[in-house]
Amino acid sequence: MRKLVLLALVITVGLFAQGPGGRAGRMGFGGPGPMGFGGPQFTVAGAPYSAVEVTTTQQVLTGGNVIQNQRQTTVYRDSQGRVRTETTVQHPGTSGSQTAAHTMITVHDPVAGVMRHIDTQNRVVNEFPIHAAGAGSRPNANGSPRAAAPGQRANTRHVADPNVTTENLGLQTINGVAATGHRITRTIPAGAMGNAQPIQSVREVWTSNDLKVPVLVKTSDPRFGTTVTQLTNINRAEPDAALFQAPAGYTVRQGTAARPMGRGPRGNQ
Repeated sequence: MRKLVLLALVITVGLFAQGPGGRAGRMGFGGPGPMGFGGPQFTVAGAPYSAVEVTTTQQVLTGGNVIQNQRQTTVYRDSQGRVRTETTVQHPGTSGSQTAAHTMITVHDPVAGVMRHIDTQNRVVNEFPIHAAGAGSRPNANGSPRAAAPGQRANTRHVADPNVTTENLGLQTINGVAATGHRITRTIPAGAMGNAQPIQSVREVWTSNDLKVPVLVKTSDPRFGTTVTQLTNINRAEPDAALFQAPAGYTVRQGTAARPMGRGPRGNQ
């Protein structure tokens, strides 16, 4: 059981985190996140929806062989900004075989201040406190946040990277919702990492103006292949409130407080 909980936490981090120039992770459609649009960093209230997030990855190997995989996640967000995600995964077995499907369920509840990992097999909910944005700054004696020392203040000056270009793509309707797009192209100069020629990666993001989440993300990098993640079957109705609670009859176990890692919630079974 402990191993399953740890596995769920690892998947939570991976699916909700995506580096700016590396392999694509979960988009974070749950909230203001994964990619920073829908995770536990901040909450989007007043914009409920449910949808299916589909991620397709493709990598072309030497000789023309192709590796392609697809993952689907059902996402729910209510008017209070609570997010539930359900992902079915296959665990590898011996000799490359696959075991039975395993559903990972997580509820990120900023109202109650907890993350719930729902184990439907054992009828257990593992509940962990979450910290609000900015938590961790030590308060002064009067309770106000402690100001950083002059030498500890972050450098907020922005220095343009000559190897990065950004292009605004305008407004477009994608999967039934209006979205604003931009494309970021990053170039690794020849010799920077032992590469004989420049390496170029392209990331295109279309974000819904109403939902405040990405509805389409495309990444292309010759080192990792191509990943396309999109939000499909978008329903703007309020989800059932019961989806964001511990199911009746389940045992609720309290975990130790931990800061949210990555950009979104995911659960375990």
